[in-house]
Amino acid sequence: MTRLMTSVSLLAVGLAAMPLRAAENEVETLRRQLGELQAQFERSMRQQREQIEALQRQLDALQRPAATPVAEAPSGAVAPAARPAAEPQRAWRPTDPIRIGSGTAYADVGVVATFAVGGSTAEDIEGGTQLGGHDPNQRGFTVQNVELNLQGAVDPYFRGTVNLLFQLDSGGESFTELEEAWLETIALPANLQLRVGQFLSEFGRINTQHPHQWGFVDVPLVAGRFLGPDGLRNPGARLSWLAPTPFYSELFLGVQNSQGETAAGFRGGEDHHGGDAGELPFGFRHADNDRGVHSAGDLLFTPRWATSFEVTQNQTLLAGVSAAFGPNASGESGDTRTEIYGVDLTWKWKSPNHQRGFPFVAWQTEAMLRRYELGEFDWAEVAAGEPRVVDAGAAPAVLAAERVKDWGLYSQLLWGFKPGWVAGLRADYLTSERAAYEQAGLFWDDGSGTLTPLGRDPQRDRRWRLSPNLTWYPSEFSKIRLQYNFDDRRELGEDHSVWLQFEFLLGAHAAHKF
Repeated sequence: MTRLMTSVSLLAVGLAAMPLRAAENEVETLRRQLGELQAQFERSMRQQREQIEALQRQLDALQRPAATPVAEAPSGAVAPAARPAAEPQRAWRPTDPIRIGSGTAYADVGVVATFAVGGSTAEDIEGGTQLGGHDPNQRGFTVQNVELNLQGAVDPYFRGTVNLLFQLDSGGESFTELEEAWLETIALPANLQLRVGQFLSEFGRINTQHPHQWGFVDVPLVAGRFLGPDGLRNPGARLSWLAPTPFYSELFLGVQNSQGETAAGFRGGEDHHGGDAGELPFGFRHADNDRGVHSAGDLLFTPRWATSFEVTQNQTLLAGVSAAFGPNASGESGDTRTEIYGVDLTWKWKSPNHQRGFPFVAWQTEAMLRRYELGEFDWAEVAAGEPRVVDAGAAPAVLAAERVKDWGLYSQLLWGFKPGWVAGLRADYLTSERAAYEQAGLFWDDGSGTLTPLGRDPQRDRRWRLSPNLTWYPSEFSKIRLQYNFDDRRELGEDHSVWLQFEFLLGAHAAHKF
């Protein structure tokens, strides 16, 4: 009996200890798996480094000038082995990269051309219904973007990218611009990377994408109004750190100039931050304090954190938070500032039985909040006879300093229902708090003495848009897209637009990040 009781007691103790041992075993298993993955990662990195070095040695050997051949080998010498015959070179194909240079320093060359044709019931297409600098800007045909891209390795430490653009405005005037030109490190320790030059600020998803990467014909309204017609970009530097986590997690900090038309909403020096109005300046105040750069506070700072992980084997989720801080040129005080905050979320599902990536479903959304400090402004400083804002007595208005708040978002869904075919739907919404200057009963004097009552600021007023589209990709080098826009702008009413976009790619182009 005693032995039986002892056995029962030992069994009970063993059963009680089983969960503890199971937990310890699970922890040990996870540690072992983590160690194996880390070892595999380090081994893969070493192998890739060895392969790169081996290829580099082969390239260096091939590029050395051949020794001068002798007419006759000395007596008794062993004749060198004959070199194998060079393999015949195949003809260049349209899908091959166009490359300038060879070896460790080269440049792949690519051209992307995007055009649109269509029409709208709106009279103010450019800067009105369409806020983006690359959007269709008139009835008939628009050259949205012709981009020349050069990219490649500079040396073992840096790679470079240059994007040059050609466009035609709605008046038929052609112009070129430097969109991006930057140098980026590829060999910094501690998962750090530094980019310097002219580049698109790391803010949200859409701002860093070129027009040919968009899922729609035009830029989302919130990006056009808050970040400017050409996106937020300027000369500067950007430091990023890839965190050593089992999933993708990266921190960015950009420091750039805050002036110029590509810094709309900051010291852009422009009265129109995202269009929407004719002669009436943003905040009913002209930009009046371009004070230059005297300290770090006069620069534009853009921090961002982005993360991504696999939800399942066929689903990926990416999330990010962004901000932009810098001075603006409003009023006369010289110390007004702008803050923009953003959050973005992207989800993509791809069928386990996909063909060339189809079918798939991708959902992307971004929301932004802007806080803008408006400075004091006296319209008496505008010359007599010039258009200006006046009060109820027709005297030049005096506007006090205040801070206004605006917000907006877009959400888009893309469905790749069969190879080469994608259906999309995007919804945009913008609104704002009503400011004191919008409630002051002011009037607009066009210079002739005719007074027009002013209410809500057209560049801050509520509006929304719904955009379905259909895209056909004959190949990865061309696309044709049909899109309809329904716009509803408070005070201006409803408008309908239809755009047909066509695009082609020549030469090499880097893969777009997810």
